[in-house]
Amino acid sequence: MKFSLFLHMERYDEAISHRQLYEELLALCDLAEEGGLHKVWIGEHHAMEYTISPNPIALLSAVAERTKRIRLGAGTFIAPFWHPIRMAGEAAMLDVISNGRAEIGLARGAYQFEFDRMLNGVSANDGGKYLREMVPVIRKLWEGDYAHDGEIWQFPVSTSVPKPVQSPTPPIWIAARDPDSHKFAVANGCSVMATPLFKGDDEVKDLARKFDEACAASPDVARPELMILQHAHVHTGDDDWQRAAEGISFFFRAFGAWAGNKKPPVNGFHHDIPDLNVEKFPDLAPDAVRRNMMVGKPEDIIARLKSYEAMGVDEYSIWVDNSLSYEEKRRSIQLFIDHVMPAFA
Repeated sequence: MKFSLFLHMERYDEAISHRQLYEELLALCDLAEEGGLHKVWIGEHHAMEYTISPNPIALLSAVAERTKRIRLGAGTFIAPFWHPIRMAGEAAMLDVISNGRAEIGLARGAYQFEFDRMLNGVSANDGGKYLREMVPVIRKLWEGDYAHDGEIWQFPVSTSVPKPVQSPTPPIWIAARDPDSHKFAVANGCSVMATPLFKGDDEVKDLARKFDEACAASPDVARPELMILQHAHVHTGDDDWQRAAEGISFFFRAFGAWAGNKKPPVNGFHHDIPDLNVEKFPDLAPDAVRRNMMVGKPEDIIARLKSYEAMGVDEYSIWVDNSLSYEEKRRSIQLFIDHVMPAFA
């Protein structure tokens, strides 16, 4: 099993500057490189202070220039917000800058808030058709001259400039949870990034099952990879889990405020993040977060990850968007590097 780090600049008020968050993100990526993690993932979001990355290429290019080995995952481009020619060219440029370390993740998009602002209010439920049209088009553009006449995009003969370093193309990943998304990804030779959110190991098992079924449905396609993206926090003290679980719970309540799209934010911040209501959202109670997400001492983390490996999970990504401080994130990642990763060497 390979291990990676998934992160954004993360801000809940104006007490910390964007510049400080940028420097802290780079420092965590340096730690990932030094500690031997396989990859760092940075996604795309717009007008949201709690997940800051309007274009993952910008941040990943900065990481590329200060690292030598770690792979760089755009995780994920929101396909409906891009033109294929622009996506192909920018993704290829990241591959050039990093000398062949780019991996390209694509998603249909999740927040109606973003669709209202980036795509004139198109329903986020329609994001899948943009994704399905995008994947073959960017591959064709990476190959050379190509003209496209699709349902969404139409353009005369064009090509990606520059071309990727990796041959035939950088790896493509699809964010998938439902069976159809798994099947589309595998049938098109794309790896799958699956997120159990705040559910437990049974959800991971179900996602692995969907991936296996998608592979069985496309027997002529070489098996791609399955990645599980999950909040993880390693601690050593008996009571240290509480702070991490509360932080992750707060992150998901913020997620719910943005996803609910009921009240407009103020200058990029949501000020109506609800207090914890255990009766309404039992999965966000700290003890449930501890049980269902990867919060624990090294020996507990190792045992659970071994079970994921047995399910066929190829990569486990440590999701550190969790409302905790930089120091808390760094300490947890260091513990993961020092005490968890050696069990999988």
